[in-house]
Amino acid sequence: MAIIIDGKATAQKIRAEITSEVKQLVTEGMQPGLAVVLVGDNPASKVYVTMKEKACCDVGIFSDEYTLPADTGENELLSLIDRLNNDEKIHGILVQLPLPKHINEAKVLEAISPAKDVDGFHPYNVGRLVLGKPTFRPCTPYGIMVLLKEYGIDLTGKEVVIVGRSNIVGKPVAFMCLQQHATVTICHTRTVDLPAKIGMADILIAAAGRPEVIRGEWIKEGAVVIDVGVNRIAEKKLVGDVEFETAARRASHITPVPGGVGPMTITMLLQNTLLSAKMSLAKKQTGQEEPS
Repeated sequence: MAIIIDGKATAQKIRAEITSEVKQLVTEGMQPGLAVVLVGDNPASKVYVTMKEKACCDVGIFSDEYTLPADTGENELLSLIDRLNNDEKIHGILVQLPLPKHINEAKVLEAISPAKDVDGFHPYNVGRLVLGKPTFRPCTPYGIMVLLKEYGIDLTGKEVVIVGRSNIVGKPVAFMCLQQHATVTICHTRTVDLPAKIGMADILIAAAGRPEVIRGEWIKEGAVVIDVGVNRIAEKKLVGDVEFETAARRASHITPVPGGVGPMTITMLLQNTLLSAKMSLAKKQTGQEEPS
């Protein structure tokens, strides 16, 4: 059976380190702050926002929530983001996705100052990631890379197969793996002979968003399986994108669902917020102006 990659335990260890660093920053007069903006009443989004606020509280990061009605206009949301960009108490701005359909998501994400883009979605930060000079890495891919490092999994020369090409997970994690000298294949809904592609993988990263779409017998013996999927099926059971039981008998390492990648995502959001606060303090100490 595969070694279980325990994201919850790794996240707890990192959060303890973040707590210590936040305390140190506070003694230097810098309280890290995160603003979370929620538009509408999507139940899943509400749960995520509550989890993020609790995580901030646990590590000592100041959290400010802005809950707006679903019919909030785009200009009103952009005006709020502009105020937060210029608020010295706020070091990270997170706009919970998805947004209502009448709001242009790309326009909103681009309105966030790159210096406060702790989700790592702004084109400036995406560009730095592609160039191999990241500032803020997208949180889920960042968490995946930390987990691989934590378990001593070296990507050099390995075949990494990613199922899913989203801007949130698939594409950024591909660039991160390339920077670790892996050979990367990105698969998607139009990929021909998906089982054969998956069978090549030394490291499989599943981010398709479909319950157990990847059969366990497709996994190569000894492969590492990182399952990003969180899918609710009958009787409120959560499953990943990979058929866990069969895959676990073939893989060398595997992430469970829940308890694998999930806990790392919010942890890396905290890490990015801490980094932003450190950068802000450094600018103040050197007399540089804050970017807008």
